[in-house]
Amino acid sequence: MMHTNPNARSRDRSIQDFVDNILGLLGRQIRLLLLLAAIAAVFWAFLLPSSQRWLPMLGMGAMLLFQLFFAMMFMIVQFGALFWFLGRGRVYWVKPGETGVGFKDYKGNPEVLESARRIVTLLRGVKEFKQMGGEAIRGLLLVGPPGTGKSYLAQAISTEAGVPFGYASAPSFQNMFMGIGNLRVMMLYGKARKLARKYGACILFIDEIDAMGAARANQGASTGMVGMMGGGNNGMLNELLMQMDPPPQEMSRWGRFLRSLGLRREKVEMPPVLTIGATNLAEVLDRALLRPGRFDRKIVVDLPSADGRKEILDYYLAKVTHDPLDMDRLVFDTIGYTPVTIKYVINEAVVIAHFDGRTSITYRDLTLARETHEWGLRQPIKGMSEDDRRRLAYHEAGHCLAQWKLLPKQRMSKVTIIRHGQALGLSATKPLEEMYTHTREELMADIQCALASRAAEETFLGTALTGVTADLEQATRVAAAYIGWFGMNGTLYSSRAFHETVPDRSMKRDIDKMLRDQYEAVKSLLESNREAVIAIAEGLLQKDELDADEVGQLIQTAEAA
Repeated sequence: MMHTNPNARSRDRSIQDFVDNILGLLGRQIRLLLLLAAIAAVFWAFLLPSSQRWLPMLGMGAMLLFQLFFAMMFMIVQFGALFWFLGRGRVYWVKPGETGVGFKDYKGNPEVLESARRIVTLLRGVKEFKQMGGEAIRGLLLVGPPGTGKSYLAQAISTEAGVPFGYASAPSFQNMFMGIGNLRVMMLYGKARKLARKYGACILFIDEIDAMGAARANQGASTGMVGMMGGGNNGMLNELLMQMDPPPQEMSRWGRFLRSLGLRREKVEMPPVLTIGATNLAEVLDRALLRPGRFDRKIVVDLPSADGRKEILDYYLAKVTHDPLDMDRLVFDTIGYTPVTIKYVINEAVVIAHFDGRTSITYRDLTLARETHEWGLRQPIKGMSEDDRRRLAYHEAGHCLAQWKLLPKQRMSKVTIIRHGQALGLSATKPLEEMYTHTREELMADIQCALASRAAEETFLGTALTGVTADLEQATRVAAAYIGWFGMNGTLYSSRAFHETVPDRSMKRDIDKMLRDQYEAVKSLLESNREAVIAIAEGLLQKDELDADEVGQLIQTAEAA
């Protein structure tokens, strides 16, 4: 019995399919072939004998058509060049390893780093992961305040995965002409897929993605001139949604040609492109953007904790020459700092030491750099009158005494009547420990510390000054949150549920009563510590600024008298 080779049968079937496709193509075009044959016959029988009469007219018509075609092509080229340059988004393409930033350089957030390592593992082993039946992730959303290292983390992921990295800012895709934003998004993903075919994968990092991915709930359709001049972000968002989760399609011309002939029938494998979006406004993003299959994963990149800040400080201090430093104190001096802020402060300390003629930074250099960052540039007003200096001194002395007495979990940093930025004077404290929640009593203490300036003015100067604008604003905000957000005044109603930014008449009365009660309480505190307030104010008039040790000594001496 004769057995037929399966490979031969498959080859014969492919040849037969090819022949059938060619014959089918000819059969579908038979009408066109007959029409062309009829036109050729008419031309040969009737037009060719009288060619001497109509040939000059044909030449003139051809010249006119050529001129018209040239003018049209000139306009098309102009508009094409315009749209080409408008359509080219501001994207920076970085090849694998070009930045040199890897996981060894990412400090301060080990949990985020562990999640990033898993992303890298999936990017490296896309083929093995798909063989298990899994789908390669297409999107990673990084959520966190500015400066927490979202773009830095994306660069580290691309370096560790050995794939190219494209950096784009979402606002740069916006354009006054409708459709240009869509074109930019299409071109961006087109290049990313070309690089992904070459390197195995590609990463697109889109910063401030909320600029193009905001929810479409209240965006109406644009018409007329408004539509021509931009038309909102709906078009860009729709294009982004499709590009992140596209239908399988051939990307190469050769592949499309083979499919048109029926020689390629297997499923298309799309090159893996990982879109990493960064935002600090995740709540405004469209829900279609956040569904699985687009942004599959979300990582919150928040401010570093005490251990994280110590790791970041050690990393950046190792790059500069410095004297022995109290690291524990530095860690608590930088509560609320982002990694970028820590890097900036250390660099500013190096600048201060350099212009002071030293080659090593000290704790004082770091303190001056930190104060400049937090409060603004130190700018003494040399022509200030003694009357104004006295007013400022008692204003800040009221803050200082209240902070010293009412904030046990914070230490005095500095009180000064030297202008920093837009503040003519200030009294600042630093936390002694990380604080993630606050009690009712702590909020009341914050309100009293803010109102202590006005209480000191009326108690020691017998008048009221205009410098309490920020103090009253801060006290009012805390009182409004106490009543409307935290439910600490006996009601469980939350004004945030309905986005009530302006309190109603009843809530205003409650806020005002709370502020008046706390004002009377802090005024009584200042009156009972009258000598200490006077001592702090007189010390400020003599030295312009006092540190924690000097303030403590003045209060201790006044209480002992």
